[in-house]
Amino acid sequence: MIRAMWTAATGMTAQQLNVDTIANNLANVNTNAFKRSRAEFGDLLYQIQRLPGTNASNVGVFPVGVQVGGGVRPITVAKEWAQGNMR
Repeated sequence: MIRAMWTAATGMTAQQLNVDTIANNLANVNTNAFKRSRAEFGDLLYQIQRLPGTNASNVGVFPVGVQVGGGVRPITVAKEWAQGNMR
């Protein structure tokens, strides 16, 4: 249960950064020479719970493994350097 709460908390933190980045882009949309930003995210480590091909008591062999993700983390907030419209 603690692992699930940690994974959910990392997702909420990442989503908050995404919303903050979008809000900043909207607040500055009419500013001269403003370049919009984009939040980028990456996965945290995966924990292997069961390897593929593990023997099972009633099924025989599990054909696929089970991996549990540790969540997400923000990597960077990057600027998009595309040229805007002429005014």
